[in-house]
Amino acid sequence: MDSGARLWTLWLMTDTRRRAFLAKGALGGLALAGCPSMPRRDRRFDELGDQCVEPRAPAGASSADELVFDYVVVGSGAGGGPVAARLALAGYHVGVIEAGGTDGGPRYDVPVFHPQASEDPATAWNYYVAHYSDPERARRDPKLVSERGGVLYPRAGTLGGCTAHHALVTVFPHASDWDRLAAALGDPSFGADAMHAYSKRLERCTYLDRDARERAGHGGDGWLPTTMTPALFAFRDLALVRMIAAAFKAFYGESRYLAPLLRFLWRERRDPNDWRKLTDRGEGVFGVPTSTAEGFRAGTREYLTAVAAACDTLTLLTGTLAERVELDRGRAVGVHCRRGARLYRADPHPSEVAGSPLYVRARREVILAAGAFNTPQLLMLSGIGPRDELERHGIPVVVDRPGVGRNLQDRYEISVVSRMNGELALVRDCTFAAPAEGEAADPCYAEWRRRGSGVYGTNGIACAVVRRSREDLPAPDLFIFGAPGLFRGYYHGYAGALTQAKNCFTWAVLKGQTRNTSGRVTLASPDPRDPPRVDFNYFDPADPSSRDDLDAVVAGVAFARRIFERSDVAADAELLPGPGVQGRDAIARYVEDQAWGHHASCTCPMGRADDPRAVLDADFRVRGVTGLRVVDASVFPRIPGFFIVSAIYMIAEKASDRILASADADVAPPRR
Repeated sequence: MDSGARLWTLWLMTDTRRRAFLAKGALGGLALAGCPSMPRRDRRFDELGDQCVEPRAPAGASSADELVFDYVVVGSGAGGGPVAARLALAGYHVGVIEAGGTDGGPRYDVPVFHPQASEDPATAWNYYVAHYSDPERARRDPKLVSERGGVLYPRAGTLGGCTAHHALVTVFPHASDWDRLAAALGDPSFGADAMHAYSKRLERCTYLDRDARERAGHGGDGWLPTTMTPALFAFRDLALVRMIAAAFKAFYGESRYLAPLLRFLWRERRDPNDWRKLTDRGEGVFGVPTSTAEGFRAGTREYLTAVAAACDTLTLLTGTLAERVELDRGRAVGVHCRRGARLYRADPHPSEVAGSPLYVRARREVILAAGAFNTPQLLMLSGIGPRDELERHGIPVVVDRPGVGRNLQDRYEISVVSRMNGELALVRDCTFAAPAEGEAADPCYAEWRRRGSGVYGTNGIACAVVRRSREDLPAPDLFIFGAPGLFRGYYHGYAGALTQAKNCFTWAVLKGQTRNTSGRVTLASPDPRDPPRVDFNYFDPADPSSRDDLDAVVAGVAFARRIFERSDVAADAELLPGPGVQGRDAIARYVEDQAWGHHASCTCPMGRADDPRAVLDADFRVRGVTGLRVVDASVFPRIPGFFIVSAIYMIAEKASDRILASADADVAPPRR
């Protein structure tokens, strides 16, 4: 029996006490199913049993084809995970619908294996997205998969969602991101100071002592641990030390870099999440905080499984694909699902069988947290979306909401890569793979397994430069991070190419504060198993602000080149963009042809009542229906911060408060 099936047996038990006993033993069952990441004891959650509130109502009567909960949450990632956990801890019965399973192992556990995790066929959902509608422009990208009509965009179909494969970077948004959202919504509770309280609530900062945490405005008791690689770790490799020093020279100048470089040895001075920096210019060379605990990946999976083990109120419905929300007289009352493994066709090896039907009823609310692609897809499949799009697929229109699937946004990312004179000592002995049974571990894996440290205990990023592309910008818009290896975006086999190029170093340029809002998510078909069409409409020529985006990325490429020029590490050659790519126009062409992104968002934005593009109100409720909310990357009108996962965590904490505040509202009417 696979781990998903083991969990499934819990939901069909009618004896509440027996079900509670089995739920508390679920982690042990997962251990037997070959998921070593799940049963590892996490001391962060030792006190959860004391936090569980007595259920506020009896558990709903369940059968083989219908389950009943107070709240039904679709998705277990950065949005759905915290919301489900908070509601369950408050004593409400919560069912979490997750299409994927609970596969784990070293690809999940080992932080530096995040590229391999994103290509793991056990957990990967592979989307193929269009960067341009013009086929000629699209063909200029060497990453294009012609037979699939797009560029690979890795997502995760597993418990924890994309927190199970992302690069673990945990950098919180600038204060100006939240103040802009508060102004757009006319709701000061979304302002910087109010939202900062949520970052403190969710974070357990482990890389600063108590006094330093308080000075920097960090949280110390939350569910998400944040760590930072010690600066002295770089001294294992002189070439890496010189590369970090080059970043300081490029940013501060040849005559003024030494003092900031020495201050970099103190974690408090190289902390990009210091609230004082996030409310000010916040520029400089920083370390990169990650969501790891004792050398292991940490995310919503650990939070959810710990709450499920500690409380009787949380049920994890893995291997369950949501097909549509049922609406009864304008109210969301449940979710129609299919039970089975690999049902969604974004899976690299989708099932040929349709699975068995399951209806999951919500006595109070349905909360969609399926992400920027799947949440608008579910809304449209449920009859909520642009009239012309629904009618094109023969879906009855329940609520004509034109903004569903529009406003798609992302970062732009591009790489500058140089080949070094020799292999970097830091990674020379690393195979970037767990040993096979009976095989000796490589030295890097042995160190990680022994102490949770070394290269494998990091996400591989040495440091990052945060800066403005133009002096007149109110906040930094470039995050330029360096790591050993050759990274040029996402394509099949990229993980091996990245980790095995041990004589290469990459500076990746990430453009925040992007302006392009013309991307769209539309239905490919009315079949819930088919992934939607995703069109990003890169550098939209009809939008003058796209020129600003492009100019900023070009400036980032020029800065990354300056770092290499100032390094005392002799580089054989620049591989990307390459020595033949010189001048603004040539660099711009390289960026347009080969840029990528990995933070899709904003497809169901919040907004004021008079905003025709708004899908949600400021309480995360879908306009035009009741009992239905959205809490994930899709809720933002404008993409916040540099790495969106931290913003989603924060918004999920806020949404859980809003949901609990209205929990005394009438429950859903009986199903007709």
